[in-house]
Amino acid sequence: MSDNTFLTTLCAVTLTVVGLLVWTGRAETEAPLFSEVTAELGLSQTETTWPPGTHALPEIMGSGVALLDYDQDSDLDILHIRYPPPRKRNSPAPNRLFQQQPDGSFVDVTEASGIGHTGYGQGVAVGDVDNDGDLDVYVTNYGPDVFHRNNGDGTFTQEDIGVSNDGWGTSATFGDYDRDGDLDLYVTNYVRFDPETTCRGKHSAPDYCHPSVFEATTDRLFRNTGDGTFTDVTQQAGIAGMPGRGLGVVCLDLTGDGWADFYVANDGEANHLWVNQTDGTFTEEAILRGLAFNAYGQPEASMGIAVGDVNTDTRPDLFITHLFSETNTLYIAANDSGFIDMTEVAGFAGIDLPFTGFGCGFLDFDNDSDLDIALVNGRVKRDDILEGADIGEFWNFYAEPNLLFQNNRTGFGNAAGNFTFTDVSTRAPDFTRRVEVSRGTAFGDIDKDGDIDMVVGSHDNRLRLFRNDAPPPEHHYLFVRSITDNRDAYGAQVTLRTESRTLTGYVLPGTSYLSSSDPIVHFGLGSIDKIEAIEVRWQDGSRETFQGTPANRRITVSQGEGVPF
Repeated sequence: MSDNTFLTTLCAVTLTVVGLLVWTGRAETEAPLFSEVTAELGLSQTETTWPPGTHALPEIMGSGVALLDYDQDSDLDILHIRYPPPRKRNSPAPNRLFQQQPDGSFVDVTEASGIGHTGYGQGVAVGDVDNDGDLDVYVTNYGPDVFHRNNGDGTFTQEDIGVSNDGWGTSATFGDYDRDGDLDLYVTNYVRFDPETTCRGKHSAPDYCHPSVFEATTDRLFRNTGDGTFTDVTQQAGIAGMPGRGLGVVCLDLTGDGWADFYVANDGEANHLWVNQTDGTFTEEAILRGLAFNAYGQPEASMGIAVGDVNTDTRPDLFITHLFSETNTLYIAANDSGFIDMTEVAGFAGIDLPFTGFGCGFLDFDNDSDLDIALVNGRVKRDDILEGADIGEFWNFYAEPNLLFQNNRTGFGNAAGNFTFTDVSTRAPDFTRRVEVSRGTAFGDIDKDGDIDMVVGSHDNRLRLFRNDAPPPEHHYLFVRSITDNRDAYGAQVTLRTESRTLTGYVLPGTSYLSSSDPIVHFGLGSIDKIEAIEVRWQDGSRETFQGTPANRRITVSQGEGVPF
């Protein structure tokens, strides 16, 4: 072991102890911010005992969840992507769809809907690919991916639409990169896994392999032809020339030119930023724009991606989850062409360093008009058992608590940053005290009470629903749904103008890790009770202004019905 490796390990172990002391030592004097309501809302669980793992890499990577209104009744339903238990590859583990009922409870409609595919489930992307007003579903697998077309009557049909991806698909996202009005599809692929390969970890015990053991693969880009089918344009778009070990992806204009780019979180190597050249091709510019490495020029094991305007300068900022001994990284948009790693001044680095993060999101959980951070954790390498782990003799070595950070709101509008986050994990014990191996996470106002709730998937095909109980009554909110071409306007930027603040959000369900969240944009408003104007920059680059509105409601804005500017 080199001196640098020894010092890194020593620091990581020390911070693990310090982090746990901080996490467990705070007084719980305030009401819980989140409450688990999984059982009381009817989200039944099927697996009670998860068998020990085999150290095959796919079984430690987990799977995703989606919040979607598949039946167009204005309530969020839940799609849980699942995979077969270790040592039981022939045991079916169909994906499960739960329909929300008028009373807020859920009913399993998997069989009736026809969406219960039994592959080795990984990720999910949700989008209306045929602009018919209902949501279709694309599921990635360790193996061939699957597309489910929504029939508009509560059922889905599995179809071949020209999207062929037979590798190890992870995260996927829909977005209109060519600005033709139809949603295209980007699929990240992980590694060429060889199940015969064996690896060892701590104390030379058998363990899950590092992804670098296996060959990197090429992501895939599929263009929507407009007739319900897709064409593989990976090669001509220029993406095929740079393989990676992709785990997360977002589709959004990150360069300020009005054209959607793709940002890919790669595991253990430089991240990719595919910048749209407006002619159907992309150029990789992550290093040039400050998004390939951390502030020290080091590649990290990137997993989940969150997007939000943290410092309220109307530009998107990024939060990326990473491996144990690597901080999760906060990239702040310095201008329309570059980003700065502001992790060290943000205040969470000394707390999250001991943990391995996966699903994540920016959310204003207390509706005070600034963005907070929620993330879920779980190791991929065997380590000492943490207090509270109780998920089986094998999996206890991989279990970790989740984390919740509150924005201190110490400054806004400064790209160099004047903002910090405080660890408030002890105030959400249902979400953070359970020590498990958590992966996919999705966000949305499930109970329609004006704040953002969370759904989390764990390693054992277990689903957990956390209700947000945080916002005080005096904190206001607004939900904005943006519609174009009869569907949600993925990639649109929504900005609220008020007397005291300017707030920006993004129509971006395909964030976090392997998951899909509600595309309706939520704004916490704090004491603000009136919006002066709503501005939307649509995916095609055009801009419109819509009239203001009182707070505490849900509104819809449609492209072409505002005033251009």
